[in-house]
Amino acid sequence: MTHPIDLSVLIPAKNEADNLPSLLSEIRVALAAENYEVLVVDDGSNDQTLAVLQRLRAEGFSQLRILHHEHSLGQSTSVWHAAQAARGRWLATLDGDGQNDPADIPGMLSLVRKAGDDIQLVAGHRVNRRDTASKRWASRFANGLRSRLLKDATPDTGCGLKLVERAAFLRLPYFDHMHRFIPALILRQNGRMLVHPVNHRPRHAGTSKYGNLDRALVGILDLFGVWWLIRRTRLDTRPQELEG
Repeated sequence: MTHPIDLSVLIPAKNEADNLPSLLSEIRVALAAENYEVLVVDDGSNDQTLAVLQRLRAEGFSQLRILHHEHSLGQSTSVWHAAQAARGRWLATLDGDGQNDPADIPGMLSLVRKAGDDIQLVAGHRVNRRDTASKRWASRFANGLRSRLLKDATPDTGCGLKLVERAAFLRLPYFDHMHRFIPALILRQNGRMLVHPVNHRPRHAGTSKYGNLDRALVGILDLFGVWWLIRRTRLDTRPQELEG
């Protein structure tokens, strides 16, 4: 008898051939007690990312599922496609560079299991960032502006490690870069969330594929779009069904 999958780990990866083997090995160790699957999206890589994933699956990583974009479509679209294909009730998102620590996932799962159906999102908070000074500055700037406008009660919305209920995620409006606004979008649809401190590690190999300060500046346009969506939302109350 096969048991239903409770957790799907989603990893967008562009040119991360040198980081994925160790990351996937850590996932296997961290989630040994779970019934899980891992969906890695090869987002138009031009290195050996796809070949590495195929080799790991052939070597016996049966939980690994591989999605492939012929051309890079970006992090949000990669996560969205993986969420559509996922089978788990809960989605754990991880960056493909290995800076997020899979060992934090069991603790996040424990939080939602204790809370029952009351929580739709656990957002990771990197309490000890291991990034360059310019990247930390860009993140602080974006987080400060976002927090003032959206009031999303999240100190680190850019953290790639999140645990989100799949059904709640699939109700969110899709747009490029939407992964940066998941806490605000969850709250917009009356969801509840927790913030959980997580480990953050230096990148082992390669460089960031999804931008830095330019990404933060482009995100300002998205920020005002999400602010507009929140102001136009009327989901803060529910209708009462009258009997008789």
